[in-house]
Amino acid sequence: MVTMKTAVLAAIAAMAALALPAAASAADGKAAPTFAKDVAPIFYKSCVECHRPTMFAPMSLVTYDEARPWARSIKQRVVARAMPPWGADAPRGLFKNDPSLTDEEIDTIARWVDGGAPRGDDTDLPATPQFAEGWTIGKPDVVFTMEEEFQIPAEGAIPYQYLRVPTHLTDDKWIQALEIRPGASAQVHHVIAFTQPAGSPINGNGVLGPTNIGGTTPNKPGIRYPEGVGRLLRGNSDIILQIHYTTNGKATTDRTRVGIIYAAQPPAKLAAGGMVLQPRFVIPAYDGNAEVKGTTKLQRDTLVTTLTPHMHVRGKDMTYIAHYADGTSETLLAVPKYDFNWQITYELAKPKVLPKGTEVEVIAHYDNSPTNKFNPDPSKDVRWGDQTWEEMMIGFFGVVVDRPVVATQPQP
Repeated sequence: MVTMKTAVLAAIAAMAALALPAAASAADGKAAPTFAKDVAPIFYKSCVECHRPTMFAPMSLVTYDEARPWARSIKQRVVARAMPPWGADAPRGLFKNDPSLTDEEIDTIARWVDGGAPRGDDTDLPATPQFAEGWTIGKPDVVFTMEEEFQIPAEGAIPYQYLRVPTHLTDDKWIQALEIRPGASAQVHHVIAFTQPAGSPINGNGVLGPTNIGGTTPNKPGIRYPEGVGRLLRGNSDIILQIHYTTNGKATTDRTRVGIIYAAQPPAKLAAGGMVLQPRFVIPAYDGNAEVKGTTKLQRDTLVTTLTPHMHVRGKDMTYIAHYADGTSETLLAVPKYDFNWQITYELAKPKVLPKGTEVEVIAHYDNSPTNKFNPDPSKDVRWGDQTWEEMMIGFFGVVVDRPVVATQPQP
């Protein structure tokens, strides 16, 4: 399967080969924006978290010399609103991690490119953002690493792997931020991390239970919880990584790392999660708009903090709807153009209280037609399955609960 990174790099490299105009001013007669004064602030705000050295983006946009060769393709991608990646159809400010650009910012970048992409005066540059190398959460307090490399073959299906990572912790710790960094990002479909008592036989019971501590999907940054909210990492436990590897024609190795920042003190609230799951479906061959629905009813008042749609390569769109006990309904999230390569967690700027009895409905559509360029085989009916060429329908949502609600760690 062609990865997002490979496809994007090939496309933008071809476009970057086109020469930029040498004009020093924009078509409207105004002086063209400059990188230093006008464009760098936009890049630093919305782009360089990923587009910097050591990260997964195919090029860095931190400096003028790094960004200038890609100017024309940058314009094409931002004008099309393909970059920064963002799938939600929502008013600005609803989600705190919305990196999308304003119309004014897009116009500034377009005029900069049309005006010859001038450098400007370096004294106008804003301060360069500082990042911990290789991490979006900042410098971890501790990094746990797989003890041995996993050998990924060039071809074939790989069953889910459950790999043990000893922590050697003797006391409980509270997680303030967590990030999972696969060593072979092009071949990792997802990672889910959970804990078990140290040395106990590995089982998958913790994947969606209270011992889950986090996960990642392609191109996903880490997560940092608000002050007073965290997840428990028990002492005398091992981290178990459920890793779904996919092959892409290139044999390689993986050694996934888990970076954690500890909370300074035990939090009052615990980050947890729920989901709307619908595993019983058939997507007919050649159907370009197959619909799958699922619902769950909340058993208590629930504070929702995040929403994370999950489908595979035939996923087309997904919508979360809250149906309240009084008969009214509200759309919580609409993602009209789902992209498997950008499985975004949408973080609500203001967490949403859903009262007890609220029915959360998730509606998803799938494109199993030949016009879907990511479709591996439109002639096949598609059902639920772990592999990328199969499908899933899960609407994850993150919640915050009082610590006493959390069950104790189950015995193996």
